[in-house]
Amino acid sequence: MTAYATYKANLAEVALQEKEFIQIRDLIHRIAGINMSAAKKPLVTGRLAKRLKHHGLASYSEYYRLITAAGGKTELQMAVDLLTTNETHFFREPKHFDFLRQCVLSARKPGKTLRIWSAACSSGEEPYSIAMLLDEVLGNAPWDIVASDLSTRVLEKARTGLYPLERMSEIPRHYLSNYCLKGTGAQEGTLLIERKLRERVRFIHYNLTEAPPKLGEFDVIWLRNVMIYFDQDTKRQVVSRLLSLLRPGGHFLVGHSETLNGINEDVRLVQPAVYRKR
Repeated sequence: MTAYATYKANLAEVALQEKEFIQIRDLIHRIAGINMSAAKKPLVTGRLAKRLKHHGLASYSEYYRLITAAGGKTELQMAVDLLTTNETHFFREPKHFDFLRQCVLSARKPGKTLRIWSAACSSGEEPYSIAMLLDEVLGNAPWDIVASDLSTRVLEKARTGLYPLERMSEIPRHYLSNYCLKGTGAQEGTLLIERKLRERVRFIHYNLTEAPPKLGEFDVIWLRNVMIYFDQDTKRQVVSRLLSLLRPGGHFLVGHSETLNGINEDVRLVQPAVYRKR
């Protein structure tokens, strides 16, 4: 048996028992508000197996005790990072960017700082896409972007602004030439967001299930493709928290597969997946 085959066999020896899955599922729900159905059991096994191997643990019960112990905060964050989904790409759902250009930026008051919060930014593609549009349209006019996520791992990646070169197909050509650098030498095969944009996006660690940080009011809040992982009560709580930082008349954007119907009455629908605070 090869070393790789032995490694796989050792991993396979540790099975995730139903009781252990329920413990981990409930923990993630308490921490992040994320619902995991029984169908997610293989995902939990696959993503945490290497952590058991890393710590030399013989069961997921031992791992659970590790991450819930007083000194297990670092490993707990590692587990949360591994079990949260971070799928995103540049200029995802283009109609939102059309709305931002045509309805928000065109109505902006001169001299007033436009403030936008990307409240589940993942690895940074969303806030950098917004930044490209703001820089193009507003030029030297003041604007501010805050981007937050639960995962410290993806936030570290977002701050670097470094992405695989194949992501360039998602970015309009004129933005590529103005705001992106193609890697050469040791960085060949990568795409780097220009420093002037990286410096204007502020990335912070924030758990949507907790009280929001003191960030001031925003004109637009993006919370896209996240609520699909929450139950109804968690959705209500999260939306209420974020709306407390949205100025009256400000806009709240969700994913096109999501809705605020029955969740909050302080907003009204203005177009698919775009709401306005009363």
